[in-house]
Amino acid sequence: MTSPDLDAGASVRVEMTKWGDRPHWAFDAVWLGTDVHGAWIGIPSGTPMARPGASLVTETAQVGLVPADAGWLATFHAPGYVVATYVDMTSVPVWDLAAPVPTCRAVDLDLDVIEMPDGRVVVDDEDEFAEHRVTLGYPPEVVSLAETSCAWVAGSVSAGSAPFDGVAARRWFDLLASLGG
Repeated sequence: MTSPDLDAGASVRVEMTKWGDRPHWAFDAVWLGTDVHGAWIGIPSGTPMARPGASLVTETAQVGLVPADAGWLATFHAPGYVVATYVDMTSVPVWDLAAPVPTCRAVDLDLDVIEMPDGRVVVDDEDEFAEHRVTLGYPPEVVSLAETSCAWVAGSVSAGSAPFDGVAARRWFDLLASLGG
């Protein structure tokens, strides 16, 4: 996957869909940079996010990680939010560099790994994934990607392995704060 080559603070967008090209969450963010884990984006407190039938405004700052060639997107939340880390299992994210604003696109595959502020780790929406793999006809390779990604992410978050170690995201939170987010 080719990440944008942008200056810190440049505008980017995230557009998620559900299987069948059905719209899901979309929001604007700021480019932070890249490291060995992938591309990092900043989501300042007060950022509007919307999907069909729902919208919200972020309560705390967040940094997102778009890994290179992996089937997930991670969001790390600043202290004070109801979750510490939220990882969506997705198609392998791609950057649309031809869009008016560089846009990260991925298909949300239902499964989520959530780390609570007290360190508990849960896998959410397994029932939705089981239902959708039948009713929406997820191909076997998509099922395999989601299940393999979920197992790896859940294990890594539970073990506190990078980038889910509380250290990898810290420098990006600092950069986001220095940019006014």
